[in-house]
Amino acid sequence: MKIKSTLFVVGAAACICCAKAAPVSKPNIVIIYTDDQGYGDMSLLNPESKFQTPNMDRLAKEGINFTHGHSGGTACTPSRYALLTGRYSWRTKLKTGVGNANEESLIAEDRLTLPQMLKDEGYNTACIGKWHLGMILPGSFRNYDWSKPILEGPVDRGFDYWFGIPTSPKTICAWFENRGLAPGAAEPTLLTYHKLNGDLGPRWRINQPFYEDLDDQPKETIQTTRFKNEAAPDWEDSECLNRFTDKAIEWMQGKEADVKNGKPFFVYYALTSPHEPVAPTEPFIGKSGCSGYGDFCIETDHHVGRILDYLDESGLAENTLVLFSSDNGPEHTWKERIPEFGHDSSGVLRDGKRSHYEGGHRVPFAIRWPAKIQAGRVWDKPVQQPDFMATVAEIIGTKLPENTAEDSQSIADILFNAESSFEHLPLIAYNNRGGQCAITDGKWKLVLPGQKKGELYDLDADIGEKNNLISKYPEVAEALQAKTTDIVCNGRTTPGPKASNDTGWWKSIAWMSPEEYKANHPEGEPLISQTKGKKDKSKKKK
Repeated sequence: MKIKSTLFVVGAAACICCAKAAPVSKPNIVIIYTDDQGYGDMSLLNPESKFQTPNMDRLAKEGINFTHGHSGGTACTPSRYALLTGRYSWRTKLKTGVGNANEESLIAEDRLTLPQMLKDEGYNTACIGKWHLGMILPGSFRNYDWSKPILEGPVDRGFDYWFGIPTSPKTICAWFENRGLAPGAAEPTLLTYHKLNGDLGPRWRINQPFYEDLDDQPKETIQTTRFKNEAAPDWEDSECLNRFTDKAIEWMQGKEADVKNGKPFFVYYALTSPHEPVAPTEPFIGKSGCSGYGDFCIETDHHVGRILDYLDESGLAENTLVLFSSDNGPEHTWKERIPEFGHDSSGVLRDGKRSHYEGGHRVPFAIRWPAKIQAGRVWDKPVQQPDFMATVAEIIGTKLPENTAEDSQSIADILFNAESSFEHLPLIAYNNRGGQCAITDGKWKLVLPGQKKGELYDLDADIGEKNNLISKYPEVAEALQAKTTDIVCNGRTTPGPKASNDTGWWKSIAWMSPEEYKANHPEGEPLISQTKGKKDKSKKKK
């Protein structure tokens, strides 16, 4: 795909310039990425919200509020892969589920990532917070050698610096930096099962005290024995947000001199909230009137505000592009909050996390860049997080290789042209549990047939996906199915040479036969079984 290298600038009087803009300095870039935050958990998007998110709302009002913005997946690992590579993760071996803490990276070593692209263009790059894309830890359960380095983590995929945790705050809980434990951090030598969360709501915590042996844990504290978690003596799940925000600000402060000398920075600030464990700190407990979850959302908003305040106070805000979004819709406990608290984390959307329906992947999505983007705009047509890589490439004037970011379409014209007529290529949504696919093209959305019957919705008229129109418009469904087949078999959404998916046929694309897939995407014998979890355990047809 040909990448433009000129910008269209919105002037101070909100005039739209139709000529080529003069060269501009490359912006600092900050991605603020929340975890399991639903469309209805941002008060600007949900007039019925039981709590307010003034900092998130402010960011959207000071830039562009994308009300039809989508994550690239419907759960943690798939969405992060798509954001950082511009490629859907269902093209990899990971067909359903999410990655584990200690396994090879889902991002192949030779795949260009967003941070590596920016690093190659002279940026300082940092990842702060949750990774959840795989890394090889030095050892295995209860048998680690922390004198040896972590491999295939963030610093091997384009980041100069990482401070954070391998996955969500569970499994292995300690404070990590770059290729090992953070300086002064304790080793994760203790154990705990998931704990009950008391008055803060259902589900679990990974908090003190921890134990030398799991038999020592009082049964009345256990939420489930399904997971055995390793934890460091200095670990506390409620400290994640404070530590991540402190470290992000500290790192940016350390790069201010470089910015003044023309070397910008990129920060991927990946929070662990409001994903479980729901762990608000004392100043926020009871503030939302919507359980510990609402309190946690308020605390998350507070930390978003800390980042924005730092950018303002440091004088960096004007030339810093900030993307704010969430990795997917809300965890299934959103259903329980509706009758108990009158709060719907999915807002007007159907379903939540892992779902191919809108509530699984239409998420809060806003972009602010005061120097170049007119404030107060709303864009109500589809865009998606994988677009960010191609968009940034256009902004900084670099061309993406043809075998890179295959599902990333630049939305730079939307950013700089308030009268943009931009139309997005079709988007694919993918159920992270059942693997069912859906395609959105303009106002139409088709849930592909195969494992279940097909469904067709007019999202302009029916955002809640209640009225299935497939029997009324079979020709629309047929055309959308053909487009989906092309996107899957071509290995890419964007124009360019045919690319390769990483596996053969799998049952989530059952609207086409293994033979049809292989004929259009020859890569070896088709895989018949559904791939689940971290490893590709499917058996090849003989």
